[in-house]
Amino acid sequence: MSGSNINSVFYAESYHPIQAGSIDGTDILPHDNAVYRAHLCSSAGLYDPFGDPKVIGDPYCTVFVGRLSHQTTEHTLHKAMSKYGRVKNLRLVRHIVTGASRGYAFVEYETEREMRRAYMDAHHSIIDNCEIIVDYNRQQLMPGWIPRRLGGGLGGKKESGQLRFGGRERPFKAPLRPIPYDDLKRLGIPPPPEGRYMSRYQIPSPPRRQRSSVEKEEGSRRRRSMERERDTQRRSSVDREEWGSKRSSTDREERSRRTSVDKEEHYTERTSRDSRSYSRNSIERGEHYNKRKRADREEISHKKEYKDRDRRRSHEKHGSHQHGRSTSTDLS
Repeated sequence: MSGSNINSVFYAESYHPIQAGSIDGTDILPHDNAVYRAHLCSSAGLYDPFGDPKVIGDPYCTVFVGRLSHQTTEHTLHKAMSKYGRVKNLRLVRHIVTGASRGYAFVEYETEREMRRAYMDAHHSIIDNCEIIVDYNRQQLMPGWIPRRLGGGLGGKKESGQLRFGGRERPFKAPLRPIPYDDLKRLGIPPPPEGRYMSRYQIPSPPRRQRSSVEKEEGSRRRRSMERERDTQRRSSVDREEWGSKRSSTDREERSRRTSVDKEEHYTERTSRDSRSYSRNSIERGEHYNKRKRADREEISHKKEYKDRDRRRSHEKHGSHQHGRSTSTDLS
């Protein structure tokens, strides 16, 4: 046997009491009285897994919760298991005489999805300081199931001396010895799945509901309808994106055209305004120049007039002075 099988395991898909008592799933004889009793019950058909009137609800939506504290109440358990989905029904198993908790319960969820979430996430969680185990409803879903009270069951503790293998807590180990295929076949025990062993850290999936051909057809029809709807939505999304892209391009072109027109109008208006301003300034400069020129001419004219007046006065004074001198010469 390959050394790689040392850490390999496999899980039971159907229940056989003799196999459940074997660590590698290859025993062909019961190794204790409890296994023998369970084998008798199985062979004689003394146990009916569907005959318990207390078992209600959908087994595919139900999980088994074990190793509960005997102090845990329905309310506490309901609150803890509601973290994983909507709890539809809960049954904490109690002693028929004393009413004390037996330490295990069955929790039914609204959907299989919620049940699977609890199966995956609630395993080994803590409730009232106790580490619980969570498994699927093997009583109704595992072929050949025999409960613990009749010597069967799965798991257990070493202290009890009644370990049962093949379940989630204690899977079968890959055999290190030759497998007695003929004897296993004679007893109706499924042989180990050589070449299909799992790692100890892989989680086995719970059974899935077997659907009828009508349900399969409806499911297929629903899938096709959903795919068509997704395709339609995808095409609509693409069309919207293309339309949006075209519209954005058109808007950009329109904005660009509008901007160009606005710039041109602004330039024309500004040029016209500048031309008017320049013309106005030219006229004002011309008027100012003419005014200044007239003022200069007037000032020159006034200055010339003043000079002529001063010259005449000076000439008149000079003439008067000469005349006075002549007169005084004549008198003398």
